[in-house]
Amino acid sequence: MIKLKNVNFQYMGGNEAGGLSDINLSIPDGQVVLLCGRSGCGKTTLTRMLNGLIPNYYDGDLDGEILLDGENISKLPLYQTARKVGSVFQNPRTQFFTVDSTSEMAFGCENQGLPQEEIIKRVKQTAGQFAMQPLLGKNIFCLSGGEKQKVACASVSVSSPKIFVLDEPSSNLDISATADLRRLIQLWKQQGKTVVIAEHRLYYLRGLIDRILYLQNGEICAELSEQEAHKLSSDEQKEMGLRPFDLLKFPVKPRHPAHKQTFLCSDFAFGYTQSKHAINISSLELPRGEIIAVIGHNGAGKSTFARCLCGLEKKCKGMMTIGENRYDRKQRLTRCYMVMQDVNHQLFTESVEEEMFVSMALPEREQAASFLERLDLLPFKDRHPMALSGGQKQRVAIASALVSGRNILVFDEPTSGLDLQHMEEVARELTALQQIDKTSLVITHDYELIVSCCTYVLHLEHGRVQAQYCLDDAGIERLQEFFLGSR
Repeated sequence: MIKLKNVNFQYMGGNEAGGLSDINLSIPDGQVVLLCGRSGCGKTTLTRMLNGLIPNYYDGDLDGEILLDGENISKLPLYQTARKVGSVFQNPRTQFFTVDSTSEMAFGCENQGLPQEEIIKRVKQTAGQFAMQPLLGKNIFCLSGGEKQKVACASVSVSSPKIFVLDEPSSNLDISATADLRRLIQLWKQQGKTVVIAEHRLYYLRGLIDRILYLQNGEICAELSEQEAHKLSSDEQKEMGLRPFDLLKFPVKPRHPAHKQTFLCSDFAFGYTQSKHAINISSLELPRGEIIAVIGHNGAGKSTFARCLCGLEKKCKGMMTIGENRYDRKQRLTRCYMVMQDVNHQLFTESVEEEMFVSMALPEREQAASFLERLDLLPFKDRHPMALSGGQKQRVAIASALVSGRNILVFDEPTSGLDLQHMEEVARELTALQQIDKTSLVITHDYELIVSCCTYVLHLEHGRVQAQYCLDDAGIERLQEFFLGSR
């Protein structure tokens, strides 16, 4: 049993978004509880209370009691809480302790002093449950973002804690891995585990949730059963910033590329090891001035292709041809801008506003403020980027790309951790870029984003082009087949 009594929390330094006010909550053993609400509403902060990271890791003013089976979590050392509560963070890199996937999965059990035979048995069993046998023994830092997320989820499951706390666990997972995650949550539920999930993507949780807690401005504003949530109208869901429980009910409008010009990528071959190419694309023609969705399963080579396109991989010698002009790797560095999957790698300054100035050829305060306002970031312009929520950081990186003035923009999972409202804001900004002839490549597992703004699809698998097509009526059917299976 989890109980929170009269809990209030503010992060050190003042009125930071994500604090909590007057939280009273009881979660019986065996329940699956969904925490939802707009980015920055306090979901992540609540998960940090349940796993003991507040106040043991994150400083701030904490009042009230956080009880796990009658014990006050805030007064327990983290190693004791970790025996009962397993966590999957929004950014899986922050929870890795080893360099290979098998060791990472065994790490928690080793810390508990379990026998070697038991650890090996659990690792093999969990790998089978999560369909991740090919990832065993791999260097974690050579895995894709989605594969890292898989390892993080599996590592927690191996230790078999009583409570699972998941913060945006599907944010980087492809459709197959998301289905595996659903099966795993279903298994935990059957085993009587308590599961608390902070999540924006809701469709994969349909039929699993016992309670839904809707947070706003650090308070629990509504508590619903799943049946009650399904009865909400589309307007009510939109007002609450919730994504749909049924993807087929999300509005779809076929789109046709508006431009006839193309650009060519040739001789793009690159591998992280000498024995295997991560991508091998001899020739690829893509439309200019369009919003191109780059899809594929985890590990398909999507992010690697993007890094090569932008000139970030020194060993990729491919060429990009636009009209009569050819651009080598170094020249592409000045024509392309990439928003990375882990935006922590590209946030450098002491404030959000300064982050905008870094990307601008001629820093202008009014122009920076305009883009920040469009992405709902202006109130945070003086805040340190690392003090923001994951979704807010994502939007800061996107705003930096928008003010850069580059002609080709690449966004790697730009809506990871974003609610419906902010996903739609990103879609509007991408559409605005298309209207001024900017080319956007959007690497994503987000079906809602694709049908909201994209005009073209590039499908990669195993480092090669699987398919490419316009998002007309026939293209929408192909896209739905990929994300939803047979209708």
